[in-house]
Amino acid sequence: MKHPHLLNRQHRSAMLLFALLALPIGLWGCKDNKSSAATASAQTMPQGQASSATAQPQAAPAAPAAPAAPAATQGQAPGTAPGFNNQTGAATPKGAKGAKGKGAEGKAAAGPKVVYRSGEDPDYAARKGWPVKTPATLPGSILPQKRIVAYYGNPLSKRMGALGEYQKDDMLQRLKREAAKWQSADPAHPVQPALHLIAVVAQGEPGKAGLYRMVMPDKIINDVYSWAKQANAIMFIDIQTGHDNIRNILPRFEWILKNPDVHLGIDPEFNLIKSGKKPGTKIGTYDAADINYASGYLKELVKKYNLPPKVFIVHRFTRNGVTNAKNIALRPEVQIVMNMDGWGAPWLKRDSYKDYVVSEPVEYTGFKLFYHNDTKKGDALLTPKEVLMLNPKPLYIQYQ
Repeated sequence: MKHPHLLNRQHRSAMLLFALLALPIGLWGCKDNKSSAATASAQTMPQGQASSATAQPQAAPAAPAAPAAPAATQGQAPGTAPGFNNQTGAATPKGAKGAKGKGAEGKAAAGPKVVYRSGEDPDYAARKGWPVKTPATLPGSILPQKRIVAYYGNPLSKRMGALGEYQKDDMLQRLKREAAKWQSADPAHPVQPALHLIAVVAQGEPGKAGLYRMVMPDKIINDVYSWAKQANAIMFIDIQTGHDNIRNILPRFEWILKNPDVHLGIDPEFNLIKSGKKPGTKIGTYDAADINYASGYLKELVKKYNLPPKVFIVHRFTRNGVTNAKNIALRPEVQIVMNMDGWGAPWLKRDSYKDYVVSEPVEYTGFKLFYHNDTKKGDALLTPKEVLMLNPKPLYIQYQ
């Protein structure tokens, strides 16, 4: 267990109550207060549940102040990051050459040893299998030529992410500014802005269908889609299944996914079929078989409607969040991103990226940044340059 002190951290998902179609409906699954877990056994609990009578006080699951970091997590100075392959987003180590000795032995002088922070070491990434051998990219592919920078959330809640926390025009301007920062930090990768909508929201109550999830009305989805078009952005439909099966709920969104600029995200945290628990009381999981179903579905949509490849985001922040990752199938029509979406101190986020994304290569990688939860203990939000020191470099960046 790498960080035993994290066992006392409590993980919770927000249940938000707001009016929809004149009915009070509790929205769950915002992950606005989701912590980066160091182990799959980290305890979880629901967030403060708002009701007409009382509101439960929120717990504080953010990572405790970190002790002095061991040598393995000490950071290198800016400017010493390894180089990366722009075609794959993976690392290409650049070893500093030592000057040849002029003594009797004539051996090369050893340069100073580079000490990487967790998640940045190119040798570790290479040992784990990076860069991954990916299918040949098809015309219209977004990755790896571009980097996606997304605002995540739901317009019906101010607590589920930047998409919803801010009014539309303000939100789009903020996204534009973030995209510009990333473009400046890595000019080699044009930035593709995105709006990542939680279109199926996990619920703390079973609802009429008994499935612990709520599907957003088509009007909400169309509204966000129109905002994306206004900002020259793509859109993601994100699904939190609750007790529903991804095989049942995903086909419902063919009407929007058939558009060339609409992509998919799924959230293992809120897939609780196996455990039977309520969302927010336990962290869920997806197996490779579930992910392969979803990517296979997207593949058929691409062929059916003659579309460019779909980007497919799979959120992950625990070991058991995705099982049998080595069995995830890669397809030219679908570009899979394993997105590290836990929150906490910078050292913990880097460590989670290493343990749950780098250590089990799939295809591409992503990294989530939380405006509030990453900074609630006084830590500064990671900058684009700091995130780009990770190895491999994330090609999908999500702000919540």
